[in-house]
Amino acid sequence: MPKITEDHDAGTVLKAPDARSASGEDGVLDLTLAHSPDSDDAFMFYALATNKVRADSLKLTHILEDIQSLNEKARREVYDITAVSTHAYAYLTENYVLLPSGASFGDGYGPMVVGHGALGPEGLRGKRVAVPGKMTTAYLALQLYERDLETVVVPFDEILQFVSSGAADAGVVIHEGQLTYSLEGLSKLVDLGEWWQNETGLPLPLGGNVIRRALGTRVMREVARLVRESIRYALDHREEALVYATQFSRGLDPSTTDRFVAMYVNDWTLDYGERGRRAVQMLLDRGFESGILPARIQAEFVES
Repeated sequence: MPKITEDHDAGTVLKAPDARSASGEDGVLDLTLAHSPDSDDAFMFYALATNKVRADSLKLTHILEDIQSLNEKARREVYDITAVSTHAYAYLTENYVLLPSGASFGDGYGPMVVGHGALGPEGLRGKRVAVPGKMTTAYLALQLYERDLETVVVPFDEILQFVSSGAADAGVVIHEGQLTYSLEGLSKLVDLGEWWQNETGLPLPLGGNVIRRALGTRVMREVARLVRESIRYALDHREEALVYATQFSRGLDPSTTDRFVAMYVNDWTLDYGERGRRAVQMLLDRGFESGILPARIQAEFVES
């Protein structure tokens, strides 16, 4: 495989120092579980964060950080289980394996390039575009769409204001910004998820959860089971999970939070399935064939 170089109470956010697994005196394995402080991830991990789903042999410490930070830390193998962008996964295959649940797909929608309407969807060439990080799938999709750009990295929650102020010609928005960009007087120039589906007939695999290979098959399978059960619990108990997730929605009203969560936590999240796995592989292959990724990567999943 090529290596590319380049239990807390409901409502409590627990942040811990960078740490990896350790066995306690009681034989329980302590694992770090890192994900974004966003309403969709909060919804997904609600049952684990509130002990609705648990395993006697494992203790999970939840760590909340933005996706670009998680991508960077995964390259240093900081956390045992972590959310990462599908783009970033290409650089992690030596140390991490994809869990079969927990993915976010854009099924005909996804990261949006927004700007001032006069620019138009075909007018990005040579323009200055704000991006939420160069390891994000949003950046990879943008590069596949148009390579001739000047990109500038801006924190994802500052991109709308950055573009609105004129500091960039356009910006790629992720998370809740996909629903709120018009409030900043901006227009959609291109929906990269829609573009990808038109190009490939597949959903755009934005991100997933990975687990350290060093933990071994038994632990990897147990974590895969827990993550799947947590997602299933949230989908089956939607109202209570949404109440929890709304704390992380950055000001969205409950109805809009529900809409956003539905976009990114659904049947795709419960299991990639054959089509979802094919979408991941196609994105990695196209990234390599376009010269963006320096090696061809074969996606690998924890199997039950």
